[in-house]
Amino acid sequence: MPDREKESPEQLDRLGRAEGAERAEGAERADAAERTGRLRRVEQSERAEQSARSERIGQPETDAERRRRRAQFLRDLTEARELRDRVQPRRAKVARLRHAMRMRTFRW
Repeated sequence: MPDREKESPEQLDRLGRAEGAERAEGAERADAAERTGRLRRVEQSERAEQSARSERIGQPETDAERRRRRAQFLRDLTEARELRDRVQPRRAKVARLRHAMRMRTFRW
């Protein structure tokens, strides 16, 4: 690291940003790999559900099936929101602040 001692503060700042960007790219790759694994599992479970549904063609959907599908959808939606918040932290912070402001303006 003796080379870095000779560099100006501006160069060091740029280097720090570059290293931070590399770390962020690594985290994004890990998130993408994790999503791909989840996507495969979801696709497999969907295929199993479709085959079960195809056996009952013409019969109305039961409440239990509808609730199960709704719960899965809500889990996926929550996961997508969490991922978006991790990828875009500034936007997430602004959204939290706006929500807090809205909650303060209304009285129950």
